[in-house]
Amino acid sequence: MPKFMFAYHGGKRPESEEEIKSTMAAWEKWMTDNQKALLDPGNPVGTSRTVTDKEIRDDGGPNPLSGYTIVDAADIDAACAIAKSNPMVMDGSGSVEIAEIIQM
Repeated sequence: MPKFMFAYHGGKRPESEEEIKSTMAAWEKWMTDNQKALLDPGNPVGTSRTVTDKEIRDDGGPNPLSGYTIVDAADIDAACAIAKSNPMVMDGSGSVEIAEIIQM
């Protein structure tokens, strides 16, 4: 079965204790609901740098990466169905870019 990378963009950091609990509960539910498909549940990522042939910038470009997950799905449409229920998508705070991982 193909493997897909979910690259998260955006999202918001919870500020209050209540927001932290609510956010963690949403992610835990999503991971439980999709447990069979999650090959690597991933993690958020920190500040990034952008490397080009001309420079190294201390930013992640116009739409910086905020985290990742690796999933096993029948095809990209099945991967999209999993992503649609992701907490960042559901609360409107971010987006999920999906790409098939090509085995070499």
